[in-house]
Amino acid sequence: MTIDRRTVLLTGLASTATKGRTVARSYVMQLLGQTAGHHVIGARPLLVGAGTDCAVVLNDPQVSRRHAELSATPEGVRVKDLGSTNGTYWQGTRVVEVVVPAGSTLHFGGAQVRITAADAPSVPPSEKNQFGAMVGHSVAMRELFAILELTSPSDATVLIEGESGTGKELAARAVHDASSRAAGPFVVVDCSAISEHLIESHLFGHVKGAFTGADRERKGAFVEASGGTLFLDELGELPLPAQAKLLRALEAQTVQPVGADRPVAVDTRVVAATHRDLARMVAAKEFRFDLFYRLAVVHVALPPLRDRLEDLPFLVANFYRTRQLDPGPIDGDNLDKLRRHSWPGNVRELRNVMERALAMSGSASAFRSLRLWLETSTVGGNFAEVVDASLPFKDAKERWNDQFEKRYVALVFAAHGNNVTRAAEQAGLSRRHFRELLYKHALVERPASGSDTDD
Repeated sequence: MTIDRRTVLLTGLASTATKGRTVARSYVMQLLGQTAGHHVIGARPLLVGAGTDCAVVLNDPQVSRRHAELSATPEGVRVKDLGSTNGTYWQGTRVVEVVVPAGSTLHFGGAQVRITAADAPSVPPSEKNQFGAMVGHSVAMRELFAILELTSPSDATVLIEGESGTGKELAARAVHDASSRAAGPFVVVDCSAISEHLIESHLFGHVKGAFTGADRERKGAFVEASGGTLFLDELGELPLPAQAKLLRALEAQTVQPVGADRPVAVDTRVVAATHRDLARMVAAKEFRFDLFYRLAVVHVALPPLRDRLEDLPFLVANFYRTRQLDPGPIDGDNLDKLRRHSWPGNVRELRNVMERALAMSGSASAFRSLRLWLETSTVGGNFAEVVDASLPFKDAKERWNDQFEKRYVALVFAAHGNNVTRAAEQAGLSRRHFRELLYKHALVERPASGSDTDD
């Protein structure tokens, strides 16, 4: 199957340069789970709410009459909450005003929408719920699978963005395994783990005696991966001088080992990944503009686990299946606990939680019988990313506080068996205040009757 790389999904930067000036591009807001279709977001604010005077009317009881407004900027879509009752959420955090990139999922009360670039071709979601080792029944994951299914048979370079733990290497391996290069080597290079003065040798090789300590010849990753796929992990950590040489290697399909007199031809497909926002790095001149577009022939973003909680039962089932165990029914209190967690470590954290639970549960291996330990530590997560320097100090601080508040309340509530009285005592808060925090962060549903119960 041959694919013209110009026709595959291109998501590029969130702005377009025209004669030296940067102009905003337009985006599309897609309503999920509703019959309404797509709404174009331009520079003029798009009003969203339950009121009939809104440009986008959301028929949801948790949506305020004038809930939020969205507008396109050179950096992405600016989302401004208009003092709504149930809040506007992005990446599990209540926001007042924030700029989000294409591919983001937003929650307005109980309504869920996705933001995509208006100039990105629409790709119907895959009918499959798995691609390689990646599993997902959500629309976001099946859209990702559809793109990768189309892309893999070609030799187009692929750029994968996603938070730590979302499965970027799994995606790269799946692309390789579904390509005509599957029988060839799959070579992984972690750009963040190599010192700057050795990166050129690591990628392109060196001849014996090229520098102090070069006591033997080294092929380099490009040559080792020839006939197969080279996976450049954490590409955003690559120094600028090495970026220029990487660009030349991609364009010419040749590399020149350090100390060599002539280049060496290679036949290597490159898949790159990063947890950083390369578009912003390009704007800050921390990453080469031309290398970005050479790599982002196909540009995909892996959604964080908190944005696809509907996939939890299937991810748990897959975890059991790979260990040839029967999980029994995947529901009940344990599934509720998983759904309430914010998953800063994403799928990797889920795997660790399940591994620990099985190890600590002895002979009891059924999902319902496991005792789950859900960490709230920020170590290894992306808690620092809650700080958005593009916001005013007051709004950035509020966003940080909301994230901490949600995680703290969820942890204390779960630790006391979802008993409001005992959890409130532990937190040093009144029951009423603690309940309001649970409602605020959608950890429990506000009862229609307004009844005051402990469970």
